[in-house]
Amino acid sequence: MTDTSSKYLVDERGYFGKFGGAYIPEMLYPNVEELRENYLKIINEHGFKERFDQLLKDYVGRPTPLYHAARLSEKYGAKIYLKREDLCHTGAHKVNNTIGQILVAEALGKKKIIAETGAGQHGVATATVCALMGLECIVYMGEVDMARQKPNVERMKILGAEVRPATSGSKTLKDATNEAMRHWINNPADTHYIIGSVVGPHPYPDMVARFQSVISEEIKHQLLEKEGKSDPDYVFACVGGGSNAAGAYYHFLGHENVKLIATEAAGLGNHSGKSAATTALGREGVLHGSRTILMQTDDGQVVEPYSISAGLDYPGIGPFHAHLFDSGRALFESITDEQAMTAGVLLSKLEGIIPAVESSHALAALENFQFKSDDIVVVNLSGRGDKDLETYIKWGKY
Repeated sequence: MTDTSSKYLVDERGYFGKFGGAYIPEMLYPNVEELRENYLKIINEHGFKERFDQLLKDYVGRPTPLYHAARLSEKYGAKIYLKREDLCHTGAHKVNNTIGQILVAEALGKKKIIAETGAGQHGVATATVCALMGLECIVYMGEVDMARQKPNVERMKILGAEVRPATSGSKTLKDATNEAMRHWINNPADTHYIIGSVVGPHPYPDMVARFQSVISEEIKHQLLEKEGKSDPDYVFACVGGGSNAAGAYYHFLGHENVKLIATEAAGLGNHSGKSAATTALGREGVLHGSRTILMQTDDGQVVEPYSISAGLDYPGIGPFHAHLFDSGRALFESITDEQAMTAGVLLSKLEGIIPAVESSHALAALENFQFKSDDIVVVNLSGRGDKDLETYIKWGKY
């Protein structure tokens, strides 16, 4: 079969189809341009690859298992595998990217690191690699997210990071990203900004997708060993900005026989005014440095998103996913808070695995499909539910 993945990947101009680019203020241009000119050269060096792979193996704990969830499979009438990113060091897939980016920062001679975080997992993963490499770390986090993800705030502080609250707007991920970009404009020479998802100006969406592609690379090898074929029939993943999904889809993009299912957070319902389902409610525009799909008013103001999950209440999706949606390569599903929480508790009771609320959105979408008994379904379990215990407790239906 011909691999057609190139039409879904970034082109030499920094676009995924018509989405992407670098829509940035002039003051940010030197920072982004330095990264764009050097990132491919750095990550393709033999020494970089060797060190990246070694840290993923010995520090992060890769490869993560591909677990056959027998009781979940029985419920849905298919062969369901969970890609256990929840078993990564720090409890989520985020660390795959922060390891890669800290090595890029080191190669560029940067001594200080900034990051934005929503659910706190990317903040923790950034603080972790900064501690590992002995670099100064500042993490911007919305005040609302700091309150609902307090354990992650404390973890970042224990790891030596300074956590700065974003107090404007909805005080969530969008606002933390705004603050981090302002900081970077004012400190270009010595600071690298580790963006946590496939969002932002080129080259970030491509670079983050490449670092996360280890997920689908492992899935292919593991399925070959378990099933005698490397392609599943379906891959499910949740999408906020979309780095875990980009990683889970990456090596299947050109294999049109593999159905890619992206699940977005519909909050209290897509027409409730409390949702973060970008593809259902958004349209084309520019957000955080790239042309993508985002939720906006008629006069172009960003609509505040809502989700019970701090990691999915982002008002847009990255250009990687905007192109998958626009081209029809991935099918996007809207999942409400209620559906996600129900699915999270179901997995806990059936398999003894408490998932992050973000991952529960991917699990909930299984309800929307009629599978054949021999269908091979992979759900990317992007994170573990420790950080969300308070959310589960408040929901209370278990």
